[in-house]
Amino acid sequence: MNHLIDSNPTKRGNFITLEGIDGAGKSTYLTSMVTWLKQHGIAYIETREPGGTYLGEQLRQLILHKNMSSLAELLLLFAARTQHINEVIEPALARGDWVVCDRFTDSTRAYQGGGRGMDMAIIEQLSSLLKINEPDLTVVFDVDLSIASDRIVRRTVQTDEPMDKFECAPESFALAVQQAYHKIVVQNPQRCVLIDTNQPLNRVTEQVLQVLEHRFGVI
Repeated sequence: MNHLIDSNPTKRGNFITLEGIDGAGKSTYLTSMVTWLKQHGIAYIETREPGGTYLGEQLRQLILHKNMSSLAELLLLFAARTQHINEVIEPALARGDWVVCDRFTDSTRAYQGGGRGMDMAIIEQLSSLLKINEPDLTVVFDVDLSIASDRIVRRTVQTDEPMDKFECAPESFALAVQQAYHKIVVQNPQRCVLIDTNQPLNRVTEQVLQVLEHRFGVI
């Protein structure tokens, strides 16, 4: 989704990703980030993974709803990501727009590496082979598993949409994913910020905006 406010083609845009287990509240706080960008007159696009392109959205349905081997799942994710970068993310950053993306490579590390137990070296090798750069900022939203589960059930009832295979996975899977995210944050302190979404909505929103102001300042 493109939102052109005040593009600056002479300066490369910033790439922000939102991460966390299902039910952590990424979608809610993505809205807060977008509001901040609008207030600062920044041209941006809002996108997601898997998805973001016609091909990516087709692959998304397979990845989220079809059973397959872990390796097949991993390769489909990187196929969707490669198309996403080439078609959407890189062109936007090159023209000076910022990119706000719901999930990126850290999701693969957490879900396929942590949750599925795949060799992290394979994930990193694919990322390196495809020349996939890291975001400028990654905000990881953390939440108690019981709260996340309640949110998923509530959202399913409200939207009347079935849960995907990751949302249906046992709590042990979600715990492994969450632990992988914690490790990613510790290993990448310059890029990643962990925010506890067990707190009230207004407090979390305040922290998100503080992170943006601290990292990028007032544009």
